[in-house]
Amino acid sequence: MKKNVGYNIESQVEATTDSNDNKCPFTGSVSVRGKTFEGVVVSDSMTRTVKVEWESLVKDTKFNRYFKTRSKVAAHNPDVIKAKKGDRVLIGETRPLSKTKHFAVLKVLERAQE
Repeated sequence: MKKNVGYNIESQVEATTDSNDNKCPFTGSVSVRGKTFEGVVVSDSMTRTVKVEWESLVKDTKFNRYFKTRSKVAAHNPDVIKAKKGDRVLIGETRPLSKTKHFAVLKVLERAQE
């Protein structure tokens, strides 16, 4: 297994699964570097891809008040994680994996209530 730089992901997932996913940060050759975010999975209809959304507060300096903004990004969903819609996940920045994917799901923090 390749030693990844940046986010410490060893011993988070057992790498015993026979996966040929090269874009997986656990079993593939992708390193996680840059920022990490916590968000909620809003869509899991694509193959090995989830849409993750999170909210943040931004200060408006002109009117001296805060307002909420939302960010929604596509993230790679490895076979060893399998995040579903409604799960709270931790995602990390990677190299560009496709035209729209620059993040990978690192772990599920909380499963969705059914």
